[in-house]
Amino acid sequence: MQTSKTLIINQFLLLAALVLSHNAMASNCLYVSSYHKGYEWNDGIERGLEKTLGNTCKLDKFYMDTKRQQDTVHGKKQGIAAREHILNTQPDVIIACDDNASRYLVKPYFRNSKLPFVFCGINWTVEQYGYPYTNVTGMIEVAPIEQTLKTIRDIVISVRSGVYLSSDVFTEHKDFSHYKQFFTDNRVQVPGVFVKTFEEWKQAFLLAQTADFVLLGNNAGINDWDENAAREFVLKNSKTLTVTNYDWMMPYSMFAMTKIPEEQGEWAGQVALSVLSGENINNIPVVINRRWNMYVNPDLLKTTNISIPSSIMQKAIRVGQE
Repeated sequence: MQTSKTLIINQFLLLAALVLSHNAMASNCLYVSSYHKGYEWNDGIERGLEKTLGNTCKLDKFYMDTKRQQDTVHGKKQGIAAREHILNTQPDVIIACDDNASRYLVKPYFRNSKLPFVFCGINWTVEQYGYPYTNVTGMIEVAPIEQTLKTIRDIVISVRSGVYLSSDVFTEHKDFSHYKQFFTDNRVQVPGVFVKTFEEWKQAFLLAQTADFVLLGNNAGINDWDENAAREFVLKNSKTLTVTNYDWMMPYSMFAMTKIPEEQGEWAGQVALSVLSGENINNIPVVINRRWNMYVNPDLLKTTNISIPSSIMQKAIRVGQE
């Protein structure tokens, strides 16, 4: 039989649990993705975010879909729609993923506002957005190009030229400007080729086989991309070393050093939790990503005379064509 003291303690614990549960449910987080559900990079960020937030914060989501629909009119319209969604739902903290969320939403409507924003997935620099604001911090996304070039030089005897082949989208042009400067500083000429269709990509890939290496950028934005046809095409036509910094481009590449999208989501989620616990977002510095994965594609390597050092093969994750 419970004593009156035990009953009071149990009632207190029950009340405390209900208060904590209410507070958890009372916290609302909003994830604004520049792109669409199903785009692999952003899906990885979303997984990291969900894992970190757990049940602490109710996570709402808004997809701007500016990868498949790239025109400025659509981007501005989605920025306005996202702003209206924020004003209507009043989230406690907003996670803004990739460039266009900052370009069309945060910068024009919420610069130095009271609402806290955490950005992630912005490539290389945030200079064009003027970050940080008093209400914004985040993680800048940087590709491991220095490590990638070192590996290319371990594989290819003399590296003088390469080709950067990618979809014709805003973030890829932004990436290429940094790649080009880096390679030029290291005495390697790397022109950029940007395409809108799968047929254009195939033709550019064939022409690039005379270079010392091909650096494959993103295929997202090539709306008629055919995965099976692309696999068959590179198996048949690869002669030079192909590398990438995107893990989903590995079926068409021989080697990759890739960023880890979950890192961005996990970090953004941790910052969101800190803000919800009372931390001033202005005290949290902007950082860059620090983790990488390494991949090799043995099936594709077999179609060429290219040999990757055993020290790399032992460390890398092996990706097959099937």
